[in-house]
Amino acid sequence: MSHQDILATALALPASERARLAHELIASLDESRDDDAEAFALREALRRSDEIERGVVRPVPLAEAVERLRAGLRR
Repeated sequence: MSHQDILATALALPASERARLAHELIASLDESRDDDAEAFALREALRRSDEIERGVVRPVPLAEAVERLRAGLRR
C-alpha cells in the first residue's frame, strides 16, 4: 500500500478517528516517551477533577487566570 493510498484511507475516516490516528502517529515518533510521566499526569488530572467536583477548589475562567498571572508579573 502506497503513502497516497494510506493517506486517502485516513482522510476518509471520521474526524475523531483521524485525530486518534494523528495522535498515535505523532506519539510513535517520540522515542523518549515516559510512561511514568504520562501515568502521573493522568493521576494528577483525575485528582484535580475530583477536587473541583467536591468543591474543594473553584475553577477560574482563563481570562481571570491570565490577568492574575500578569498582575503578579508586574509586581
